[in-house]
Amino acid sequence: MALVVMCGQPRSGKSAAAACLAAALRSSSTDLTVRIIDESSLHLGRNDSYKDMVVEKNLRGVLRSEVDRSVSRDSIIIVDSLNNIKGYQYELWCLARASGVRYCVLFCDTEVDHCREWNSNRQEKEERAYDSNIFEDLVRRFEKPDRRNRWDSPLFELFPSRGANNINSLYEMDKATQEVVNAVVEAQSCGLELAMNKISIGPNLPTINLQRSVGLPELRSLRRTFIKLAGQYSLSGSPPPTDADSAKRMFVDYLNSEVGA
Repeated sequence: MALVVMCGQPRSGKSAAAACLAAALRSSSTDLTVRIIDESSLHLGRNDSYKDMVVEKNLRGVLRSEVDRSVSRDSIIIVDSLNNIKGYQYELWCLARASGVRYCVLFCDTEVDHCREWNSNRQEKEERAYDSNIFEDLVRRFEKPDRRNRWDSPLFELFPSRGANNINSLYEMDKATQEVVNAVVEAQSCGLELAMNKISIGPNLPTINLQRSVGLPELRSLRRTFIKLAGQYSLSGSPPPTDADSAKRMFVDYLNSEVGA
């Protein structure tokens, strides 16, 4: 019936998009067979699959063979891999033509900086992530699809939603506000009145001026309230700040207004 080729940088959101597409297709018809073919479906680890050119070439061969066996007139096959080599995309296009099924490319056009940030976040959380060297190598060799090519057409481009950007912004805000809380706790542990009145959190940033000692439970409560307010504001107005310094500046202003001198 159809062969859908996912395409994009590593950590660009391809797998999430493929899963959403598969779920939507399955819900549209109980008789429709939808299958996602990716590294994990073949019990292959992504870092092991892209650690050198020989292994990567073997991976493409395994994926291509699985697609060739699976594609048919009564199923939709979604190839959820990097698919970053034009010659390989051409081979998949030829498979679709030989099988008499429709073909399209879904390109997750996510900025490299966002992909790199998402990969780093997964590394910090010890979740499945690309090794940094492998990630940079894949980014460097990525060949962007071009709708003028037969094997890239029809081409559908997917972009990160505002909600996805907000998630990353709130993640940065979470880290930045925790650093501010840590600075307040450290300053108060010194037991100096002067330290409490002028708590520095970094160059070119406002100081925290407390009128009294603020315990950790109260600081945590203030932090939770601030993040909640920032999230509510992002839904109705501008998104929360995307850089740490802006988040710290906003949180300091909030603390000074709530418990400041």
